[in-house]
Amino acid sequence: MLRQQALRPTMTCLAFALAATLSAPMTATARDTSASRTSRTECPQLSKDLPWYGNNRARLQRMIDERGICGQGSRAGSPRPVAAFDWDNTVVKNDISDATLAWMLKHDKILQPTSWRATNKWMTDAAHRALTRACGTSVPAGRPLPTSTDTDCTDEILDIYADEKTSAGDTAFSGVWNHRRTVPSYVWITQLFAGHTPEQLTAFARKARAENLAAPIGTEQTVGTHSWAGYVRYYEQQLDLIRTLRKAGFDVWVVSASAEPIVRAWAPGAGFPDDRVVGIRNVVKDGKLTTGVQGCGDVADNTGGDALTYMDGKRCWINKSIYGIKGAEAWRKQDPAHRIAFGAGDAETDVTFVNDATAGHLAINRNKTELMCRAYDNADRRWVVNPMFIEPKARQKTPYPCATKGHMNTDGVEGPLRRPDGSVVPDQEDRVY
Repeated sequence: MLRQQALRPTMTCLAFALAATLSAPMTATARDTSASRTSRTECPQLSKDLPWYGNNRARLQRMIDERGICGQGSRAGSPRPVAAFDWDNTVVKNDISDATLAWMLKHDKILQPTSWRATNKWMTDAAHRALTRACGTSVPAGRPLPTSTDTDCTDEILDIYADEKTSAGDTAFSGVWNHRRTVPSYVWITQLFAGHTPEQLTAFARKARAENLAAPIGTEQTVGTHSWAGYVRYYEQQLDLIRTLRKAGFDVWVVSASAEPIVRAWAPGAGFPDDRVVGIRNVVKDGKLTTGVQGCGDVADNTGGDALTYMDGKRCWINKSIYGIKGAEAWRKQDPAHRIAFGAGDAETDVTFVNDATAGHLAINRNKTELMCRAYDNADRRWVVNPMFIEPKARQKTPYPCATKGHMNTDGVEGPLRRPDGSVVPDQEDRVY
């Protein structure tokens, strides 16, 4: 999550080869009648006033026309196609978890745990000792730590979260975890929010939202002694795409690796109600967030975060939350009728669900290897690559190592990225930046 420049001339892009025979996915939530969706006299259109790279707008429009109310979605009894968006650096520039954590540290909203080691099952003894030393033991458990003035405590928290190392350079998390389902530091930031109610965390996130939207683009803030991104912006192009998809009959969702109460503070700005938001869900006890995390598929609740909305975990949570698929089956790629039509993301955390989409895949280029290897290989000719709409990344000068390090294995070892037929994806040049 902590993973922190005009558009270049257009390049020739591969057009979508949309397969009309694919069934639109069935949601477990809602279905429009044919009459309500075919009464429109005009097909919903993306704004021509907002710049996209190359012919990306036209390619996205073709997908919308094909799968929405002017295409397959106009058929009598046809289920609504589903679109799913990652949030951080996909719908907005920068990271809302980072923004909320920074605000909470600056306003003494992190509560002293009974033991730092107890906050996360992968935390090392070195990290436990470092946090105990830096934050002290004088504040009773459950009371606010004075992080607005105690820079040692704030710096230790940020170093462990951002770098997965203590301020002294010791490894902060160790053990065994499925690297396609979770990341200990992603779990830990949500565990830092324990002791507050979900509503309180949403309120903190709203205050952070107001500050970050008001700050000029490019703002850096000081948290402890760290320089930290100090602004967030909604991408106007993505807001327009989301609105157009809805008008075209798509059922549009957010699937984020941020804590769900935080996403709920931001999602209304893009028109998302709470029941279309999926994020990391901490177990709630006596009305308050705990360090336990809800599971997915055959992973039970309170397992410490083994099944986050991360990589393959996003597929599981989409299958669970949107399609009602339970048990181990939720981890598996479903038939086209039970997969999203369109997916958008910016990093490895999104690659599985975006690749699962049947009609279109949007990759926001942040130079993330596995996602960009999939996008540039463009196996189904439905991938759209766009630079970040604000402060886009420069071109990656060396090819993405798709053939050797393009795929993260469950044990954390990188290996070749393969297509469905088993062939290896060759290394890919960075072409859209």
